[in-house]
Amino acid sequence: MPEQSNDYRVVVFGAGGVGKSSLVLRFVKGTFRDTYIPTIEDTYRQVISCDKSVCTLQITDTTGSHQFPAMQRLSISKGHAFVLVYSITSRQSLEELGPIYKLIVQIKGSVEDIPVMLVGNKCDETQREVDTREAQAVAQEWKCAFMETSAKMNYNVKELFQELLTLETRRNMSLNIDGKRSSKQKRTDRVKGKCVLMLWI
Repeated sequence: MPEQSNDYRVVVFGAGGVGKSSLVLRFVKGTFRDTYIPTIEDTYRQVISCDKSVCTLQITDTTGSHQFPAMQRLSISKGHAFVLVYSITSRQSLEELGPIYKLIVQIKGSVEDIPVMLVGNKCDETQREVDTREAQAVAQEWKCAFMETSAKMNYNVKELFQELLTLETRRNMSLNIDGKRSSKQKRTDRVKGKCVLMLWI
């Protein structure tokens, strides 16, 4: 299990062209690009609140190909949480996540205490190949959370990362980074099990 540090590492996996980079860039920079540029591996950082102090949310955007298995294994071994992205317009992109999920289980031993989110991106598209209920069934089988997003329309993007931090039970984490919440607010958030979302522009 990765050691606790000032970094919280989220790794984003998925086939090429499903919108991994678009989701990350929409969340971190608030931008969207229409052109597809293949990613080898990029890392983005966002300051968040963690255990009543400030730490860095480190998001690793991985390659969509299977050419770099060593990098894939290293990302999994160092990761604290995982986002598995497919496109609702491609059944194959969902099927390609199966081996990655199995590799996460193999390297981590179990995903019961690890936040994992199955994400159906491009839900603004009309040519749907993957039904929502079908993806929910996969998420249930994998014992992970599920959400549909649209990086293009900025739908559920902030909510995705907010929910991912909510799933982290070993630390009290939030996207709030001003560090000025009162103790009463913090108590309320813990009771509700929810995160406060505030981006640092």
